[in-house]
Amino acid sequence: MSGVARRTVVAAAGGAGLTAALAGCGGNDGGDKNATGGTDGTEGAGATGGTGGETAPLAMTGDIPVGGGKVLADKGVVITQPKAGEFKAFSSRCTHLGCSVGSVADGVIVCPCHQSHFDASDGSVKQGPATQPLEPTPIEVTGKAIRLG
Repeated sequence: MSGVARRTVVAAAGGAGLTAALAGCGGNDGGDKNATGGTDGTEGAGATGGTGGETAPLAMTGDIPVGGGKVLADKGVVITQPKAGEFKAFSSRCTHLGCSVGSVADGVIVCPCHQSHFDASDGSVKQGPATQPLEPTPIEVTGKAIRLG
């Protein structure tokens, strides 16, 4: 009879541990979107310094090199600066098989999965296997902050 009680105690302890582990995993499922500490250092940058209803910036203009860009895979966007002071944004999902693009350099957005290349100024295909351009994403540049538009 004590064997049954021992099993019950062990099962209950295991269930409690599983519940705690799942609660820890599920507790940050989008619930911290308005928090002031972003994981990439950009989300929190405007959350405390903005006015009223402004959203946190995706990036700051100084984060985006001329001729290059920054992939924000967690936001589903890639921001580029084809020419000084000109900022563009596109979906970070490659139109070939949906992988996230991985880098931007020398005016080219590159998907690491199958090496599709896209023009950083307009999202058009420069090299396949992708055949469709990256979808444009509207952005606004206010001062040094880049936000979804």
